[in-house]
Amino acid sequence: MAFSFSRPKRGSDVLQTSGERITVALRAQDPVSQAGVASQLRTRPEVKVVEWDGEDAPQVVVVVLDVIDDDALRLLRQIHRTGTARGVLVTTHVDEQQLVNAAECGFLGVVRRSEATPERLSQVIGSVAKGEGRVPPDLLGSLLEQVGRLQGQVLAPHGLSFTGLSAREIEVLRLVAEGYDTADIAVKLSYSERTIKNILHAVMSRLNLRNRSHAVAYALRQGLI
Repeated sequence: MAFSFSRPKRGSDVLQTSGERITVALRAQDPVSQAGVASQLRTRPEVKVVEWDGEDAPQVVVVVLDVIDDDALRLLRQIHRTGTARGVLVTTHVDEQQLVNAAECGFLGVVRRSEATPERLSQVIGSVAKGEGRVPPDLLGSLLEQVGRLQGQVLAPHGLSFTGLSAREIEVLRLVAEGYDTADIAVKLSYSERTIKNILHAVMSRLNLRNRSHAVAYALRQGLI
């Protein structure tokens, strides 16, 4: 499978406001598919189809594929690395693992080609432009089951969660947020001061956080404390 790709202009992170059309760029594996999707979207008043290198930077990129193979994943990763647009994937077939792979590449919306009516596609584009995920309903249950198995069988035995923090690390951050210093936290949790320092250092290194204040801000944003 061969794709042509040029780097899109970097778009603004500001989402559309009321009355504005969502700018959408397209990429398909063949000209017929690209022309077909473009003609569908141009009938929708809430969407504006733009060129990759045009004046209007895309807020959403729609990629049309038959299969999600290695070539396709390389394309999705390249789009994710070189632009700020959120992604919608239109594909003939998708399973749970391919759905996870697409999400890792920043594609929040997935639509089967057989279900890609102009109305459905524009609805998914609208949701993705707001940062909301949209996937085929029959895959959602299977995906949640897979997530549950991952949490129970892989993360939980190591004291971790999907946040990447253990219960002990979260408790330390909570106490830091409440204004306790290292010595006080060590007393409260019955650890040595060295252990508390090591916990904080591990958290900041693993999550690329600059300092304690940054670590606390991260925990607050994630709703952990």
